[in-house]
Amino acid sequence: MIEARHLRVLRAVAATGSFSAAARDLGCTQPAVSQQMKALEAAAGTPLLVRTGREMRLTEAGRALTRHAAGILAGLTAAEEEVAAIAGLRAGRVRLVSFPSGSSTLVPTALADMRAAHPGTQISLVEAEPPRSVEMLRAGDCEIALAFRYPQTEAEWEDLVVRPILADRLVGVVPEGHKLAGAGTVGIADLAEDPWIAGCLRCRRHLVQICESEGFTPRIDFATDDYPAVIGLVAAGLGVAVLPELALESVRAKGATTLRVEPPVRREVVALTLPDLARVSAVAATLDHLERAAAR
Repeated sequence: MIEARHLRVLRAVAATGSFSAAARDLGCTQPAVSQQMKALEAAAGTPLLVRTGREMRLTEAGRALTRHAAGILAGLTAAEEEVAAIAGLRAGRVRLVSFPSGSSTLVPTALADMRAAHPGTQISLVEAEPPRSVEMLRAGDCEIALAFRYPQTEAEWEDLVVRPILADRLVGVVPEGHKLAGAGTVGIADLAEDPWIAGCLRCRRHLVQICESEGFTPRIDFATDDYPAVIGLVAAGLGVAVLPELALESVRAKGATTLRVEPPVRREVVALTLPDLARVSAVAATLDHLERAAAR
């Protein structure tokens, strides 16, 4: 097999005309050059050099290989420099997938800080709820998936690196004219007789689990993944809801009142990546910035 180190020696011999001169240019010994050339000729299956007096000359095969060596070594050098740039955060790419309330709260700050610290890294964002975002990560369509899960749910991320970001508390949302609007704190069971407005499929499943653990099955009249729509439906007096605090960060709850839910219910917001990707500098830096954005 022809190796890059052999090609470098061949070019040095071709340029200098002798093993000893090539050894001086390469900073090694003459026997080492001779050994490398023997290995290259064995790999090529044909002589590459002939000795004429004190000078080494290239055979036709040697000239052909020397011509190609220039392009091969130049390409290898470019590849090494690009990899070094990526490793040093002077270049690289991070594709992030996030659920909507994460996109509007945690992500902007994290990506702005990342871009300021590492302007050579290209960062992109698309939105998807879990489990779709996790499927995209496993399929190679992104490097990081910002996702969430509820307590005592399926252990579906055992093959991934899981970076905890924050515990996102759920709050109750009722119309301003609701009988409990001024209570400040509410138990889920206190809303058993109300119609409900539910969110994404995973959130709906969790809502039903919470309510059934409190002794009732919620009557879900409306379901939407759009948090402003949930607030609008609640404000119109069409039902009650529980929403993550992150979702309320970017939604104006006009016409609705938020209440603390007791006992507290939280979802875990995490950043996911693959084990190999976790060692890539740009990915690791983005994970750090997401965690810092949550801490603020």
